[in-house]
Amino acid sequence: MIRMTTDAAGDLSLPDRIVCYLDRSPLVGAQARAIPLTGDASDRQYFRVLEADKPSIVLALHGAPFEFDTLPFVNVARLFGEAPLPIPSILDHADDLGVLALEDLGDVTLQAHLGVAALEHRRLYREAVSHIEVLQRRGQELASDAYIPYTLAFDVAKLTWELDFFLKHFLEGYRGVTLEASEREAIREEWRPIVEELAAEPRVLCHRDYHSRNLMLHLGQLYIIDFQDARMGPDTYDLVSLLRDSYVDFTEEAVSDLTAYFLALEGRGAGYDEDFERRFDLMSVQRNLKALGTFGYQTTVRQNTVYIQYIPRTLRYVQRNLKRYPRFARLHQLLSAHIEELR
Repeated sequence: MIRMTTDAAGDLSLPDRIVCYLDRSPLVGAQARAIPLTGDASDRQYFRVLEADKPSIVLALHGAPFEFDTLPFVNVARLFGEAPLPIPSILDHADDLGVLALEDLGDVTLQAHLGVAALEHRRLYREAVSHIEVLQRRGQELASDAYIPYTLAFDVAKLTWELDFFLKHFLEGYRGVTLEASEREAIREEWRPIVEELAAEPRVLCHRDYHSRNLMLHLGQLYIIDFQDARMGPDTYDLVSLLRDSYVDFTEEAVSDLTAYFLALEGRGAGYDEDFERRFDLMSVQRNLKALGTFGYQTTVRQNTVYIQYIPRTLRYVQRNLKRYPRFARLHQLLSAHIEELR
């Protein structure tokens, strides 16, 4: 049996490994067909399998064969399932083909759902914030080296690597800036205390990429996806990812409201917390610069231009915090010399 599908150009056949999986899997019948889905920023490809009178499923095609029990996605899924947090069920796997079969959560991300009434929007974001609280609280209770995230952390080396990634792939690669060695060292000297402070904060379990494109609306509730890179980090990390999201505009009033809701869930009161806000903004500087590095890399190395549209919003976040805090004055000066949107 030969199964084919096409892209918009009409000339793309299914990868051989997907064809092989469809031919041998007990989950699908002879009339099943697969269609490609828009991927993420990884090397994975996704396909929806459709068959009459059966629920659709999603196939995640990895870049290479894997061992199911050691796959980070599987390991973290077990941890999140223990919490419990809403995630897609793993239905099947073919290690030799590098294929995971997953529950199909549909196509509606939180980002895509933003046209709903304000009250529904607020409810969904409160739900998203409540999942962060569960992740952090239950993450402490379930801590074990049997789970990969507890062996990884946003330490000085990781946080610094991400900022260097910004220099290489956004400033130099995407914007075409040539940095003098003295400039590069001056920039790195300015963000050294940032990463040292972030790395020294007490660590909680973090999703690592918790934003509106990784939250799916399915059967009236939010499901979490793309969690395989979870690790330990500051308690502000996932909240920053959600509320300083490169893909969504937020009012400062909404950010304050949801931050207060998070603090109330954690039992820290629902009022203004100046120290938490300062740490939130510090995390935002690092996280948003890292995101710009990713967008630059996707555009120049992967030739994936979809992320260009999200650069202006991310730069506005960076500008806001660099201007707001005197401690960032020198870093602001160094970066704005090459990035006019930061001036």
